[in-house]
Amino acid sequence: MAEMLYGRNTVYEALRAGRRQCSRLLIADSIRDSRTLDGIFRLARSRRVPIERVRRRALDQLVAGNHQGIALEAGDFPYVDLDEILIQAYSHGSVPLLLLLDLLQDPQNLGSLLRTADATGVHGVILQERRAVGVTPSVVNASSGAVEHLCVAQVTNLGTTIDDLKTRGIWVAGLEATPKATRYDQADLTAPLALVVGSEGQGLRRLVREKCDYLIALPMFGQVASLNAAVAGSIVLYEVVRQRTK
Repeated sequence: MAEMLYGRNTVYEALRAGRRQCSRLLIADSIRDSRTLDGIFRLARSRRVPIERVRRRALDQLVAGNHQGIALEAGDFPYVDLDEILIQAYSHGSVPLLLLLDLLQDPQNLGSLLRTADATGVHGVILQERRAVGVTPSVVNASSGAVEHLCVAQVTNLGTTIDDLKTRGIWVAGLEATPKATRYDQADLTAPLALVVGSEGQGLRRLVREKCDYLIALPMFGQVASLNAAVAGSIVLYEVVRQRTK
């Protein structure tokens, strides 16, 4: 099934990653040439993707978001399985770092967090298949195309996946502000790690929280009780990088 990816960075990264079958590249006839477009054209030609000039109004009808005058008709996002994620992590000789998302539902939040995951070297992201947003074109756009370079798995049961990871020597840390949680910068995040981030409104579900090896939290000094999932998760991911590279 084809999807319409949109936005210049999104299209460029999708073509650069080369993980999807692409059937055509659509360019608004009113668009001005730029260095970004030159790179997109080179990638499209190298992959033998047909380039079509269309009216901007036609793109407006095909794409709901801000397409910036460009769209790429491509196949579905190529999800992987958990084994592929772990093989990739260990094959690079690095300490595994996984990101598990517990029913995250906001595409902008998910896209922002996936962009940080790519920037911090996360080896794989695990989403629950039902009741959560997947890697849609709007999510790809929110990540500025970064998700095209990430290994993402969809699982039917996040709790079962956590159990599986623990048997493979992966420590599971849940991001949740509870009295028993350890402050995020005082926890040891250098071991093989799966960070679990909850949904925007509910946080971690009880069963998921109970399966975590330990909980970590961000200190809050203002009037607002919490940060959104993308911001909180990003802070912790960069703390992992700090601890592992200091």
